[in-house]
Amino acid sequence: MAQSPKNPATPPPIKPAKKKSAKAAANNASGGNWGWLILITMVLGLLLVSSQYSASNPIHYGSFVRLLFHPKDSLNIKKIIFVGVDRIRIDLVEGAPLEDVELKTLLSKKNTFLVTRARIEDTKTIDRLNSLVQSGKVDWEQQEDPYAGLGTLLMFFLPILLFLVFFFLILPKFRDPMGGGFLSNYIKSPAKRYEKNKSRITFEDVAGTENAKAELTEIVEFLKSPEKFQALGAMIPKGVLLVGPPGTGKTLLAKAVAGEAGVPFFSINGSEFIQMFVGVGASRVRDMFKTAKENAPCILFIDEIDAVGRMRGAGLGGGSDEREQTLNQILSEMDGFQPSETVIVVAATNRPDVLDSALLRPGRFDRHVTVDRPTVKGRVEILKVHTRTKPLADDVNLEVLARLLIGMTGADLKNLANEAAIVATRLNKTKIGRADFEVAIDRVLIGPKREEILTTEDKRRTAYHEAGHALVTWLMPGSERPQKVSIIPRGQALGVTWTAPDEDKHHHGEDYFKRYLIRLLGGRAADRVIYGQSYSGAESDIKRGTSIARQMVAHWGMSPRIGPMAFKMGEEHVFLGRELSEARDYSEGMANLIDEEIKRILLEADEKAFELLKENVKFLEVLVDELLLKEELSGEEMETLLFHAGLATAILPVQKVPDPENKPIDEKNSEPAGSATESPI
Repeated sequence: MAQSPKNPATPPPIKPAKKKSAKAAANNASGGNWGWLILITMVLGLLLVSSQYSASNPIHYGSFVRLLFHPKDSLNIKKIIFVGVDRIRIDLVEGAPLEDVELKTLLSKKNTFLVTRARIEDTKTIDRLNSLVQSGKVDWEQQEDPYAGLGTLLMFFLPILLFLVFFFLILPKFRDPMGGGFLSNYIKSPAKRYEKNKSRITFEDVAGTENAKAELTEIVEFLKSPEKFQALGAMIPKGVLLVGPPGTGKTLLAKAVAGEAGVPFFSINGSEFIQMFVGVGASRVRDMFKTAKENAPCILFIDEIDAVGRMRGAGLGGGSDEREQTLNQILSEMDGFQPSETVIVVAATNRPDVLDSALLRPGRFDRHVTVDRPTVKGRVEILKVHTRTKPLADDVNLEVLARLLIGMTGADLKNLANEAAIVATRLNKTKIGRADFEVAIDRVLIGPKREEILTTEDKRRTAYHEAGHALVTWLMPGSERPQKVSIIPRGQALGVTWTAPDEDKHHHGEDYFKRYLIRLLGGRAADRVIYGQSYSGAESDIKRGTSIARQMVAHWGMSPRIGPMAFKMGEEHVFLGRELSEARDYSEGMANLIDEEIKRILLEADEKAFELLKENVKFLEVLVDELLLKEELSGEEMETLLFHAGLATAILPVQKVPDPENKPIDEKNSEPAGSATESPI
C-alpha cells in the first residue's frame, strides 16, 4: 500500500462524512407528482365523458318510437341529428305541449334528448323518420360522433393503466415508504438504520460477555478517537466476526459497539441479499456499502452471514450463482475500503465452519470474537439486567438460580425472567417469587404441562421409569444429584428427571460418561426389574446413549481396543456447504470393531444400572409411592425420603472425582440431564 509522501508513517486523515444531496429526494418527489398527475388526468377524462352523456338527456328507444308515431306529439319535433351510426339526437320545439303523459314526464326538463339505436331491423321506425324528414317540417343533420370507439379504447387501455399504476406507484410504497421508483427500490439495500439517539444500547445493557466486550472496546476507541491509533500507524480491523451459539448476544453486542461509539448503525440479514434474479444481491451490496461510506464513521452489521458467505462451489448442486455473485461483491467491497474510511463491518454467525476461506482472511474479517455461553457469574449478571425492572420477592436468590441454569444463553435467561413475570401475573401477585421462577424453569427447559390424563397403570409405569433414573444417580458416587423428578406430562415427555452439576465444567473424563450412560439407562433398567421387559418409553434415552457411546469410541479415544483414533461418521449435511460424498477413512473391519465397542459400552452401562436397582428395589418402591402421591419431588425431598428409608448414601457428600483433560464435550450440560419418557406401547 502506498504511503503519504509527506509523512510516510502516518495514514491520511479521516475525511468528514459527506452530506446527502437533495437530488434523490427531488427524484422521489417528481416520481410521486407524475403518479398523481396521471391519476388526476384519468379522473377528469372520465368526468368529461360522463358529463357529455348526462347533458344529452338519454331516453329509452321505446319512448322514442312512441314519440315518432304519436299523431300530435310528433309534430313538436324540431330537428333530428344523426350522431355517428349508433345515436340519434332529437330537438323539440320550446314550450311545446305533449299529450303523452309518460313522454311529458321524461321530456319536461329538457327539450333535447338522446337515444341509442336498437340493434334490430325496425323498418317502420326508419320509414317514419324518412317521412318526417321528407315532409320538410323537420330539419335533419348528420354529425360525426366525437366519442366513437372511446368505450372500446377505455376497455383496452384502462386495465393496462391500472396495472402500471399499481406496479410503479403503489407496489414500491410497500418497500420504500419514502417513495422512489420500483426498479431502484428493487436493487436498493434493505439495511435498516438505527440512530444513536433512538433506543441507545451500551455495554451496560450487555452482561455475561466480558471477554467479547474487551475485544470490541478497541473498536469503540477507534471510532471515538482514530487519531490516537493513527499516530502510531495502527489500522483498525476492517471486519469483526462474532462467532457463537444462537442467543448469546451477538447482535446486541454489535448494537452496543455503535451505541458506545455514538455512530450510525446499519443492520441487515444475510438472507436479504439473496433474490431470484442473479445480480440483484450484488447490486444491494454495492448500494449498502455506498450508503455506509456516505455516513462514515459507522458500523455495518450483517447478521447470519453464513446465509450468503458459505464456501463457493460446494454442496449439493455446486452452489448458487446468485449467492456466489453476492459473496464476490462483498469480498470486493471490503477490499475497496480506503484507510480514511471508518466503516467497520461486524458480522455474526453460529456456523463459522461453512464460511468461505476468502471471507475469513486478514484484510476482510481480521478479528474473530467468540461469544460463548455465559458462566455462572455471567448468568447472574444477565439475570440482574433482565430483572432490574421487575419486582422480586425476598426469597429469590439469583445466584442459586444461575447455578441451576448451566448452558442457558442470554436469550434463554431473558425468556425465563419474562416467563416468571407472566406466571406471577396470572396469580395476581405483586412480586415475583422463587416458586414463579421454578415454574418458569419447568416451562422453558421441559415444556408446558399437557392436558393429558394417564391411566393408573401408565402413571405407575412412568413413575417406575423416572424413579429408576433418580435412584441410579443416588447410588453412584460422584454423580450429580437430581434436582427434580416429575411424572407430570410436559412438552413431548410423560415424565422427566432433571439433574444439573454444581459448577460449570468443560472437561469430562471417561468415568463421567460411563456414569452418564448408567443414569440414562436407569429408566429402562427399572422397567426390566419391575415388569421383566423393556418399553418404548426408553427410546430417547437409548438414542442419546448410543450417540454418547459413539463419540466415546470414534472421537474421544475412550476405547482400549481402538485407542486414540478419530473417525468421520458422516454427520455433515451437504446443504451446509459440504461435499456431497466423502470417502470413509476406515475399513469394514474397523467399522465392525467400532460397533462392537459401542455395543460393549452400552451393555455394560445397562447391566450396571440393572444390578443397582435389583439390589435396591425397596428404595425404588419408596420413590414410586411418593411420586404417585405428589407427582413431583425436589432434590431435598428425595434426599430426606431416602435417608428415612435407610439409604446411607443419601446423606453422603458428592465425591469430587478429578477429571483428566480429555476432549471436551460441547453443550452437554446445556440440556436437562434426564430422560424424556414417551408413551409406552
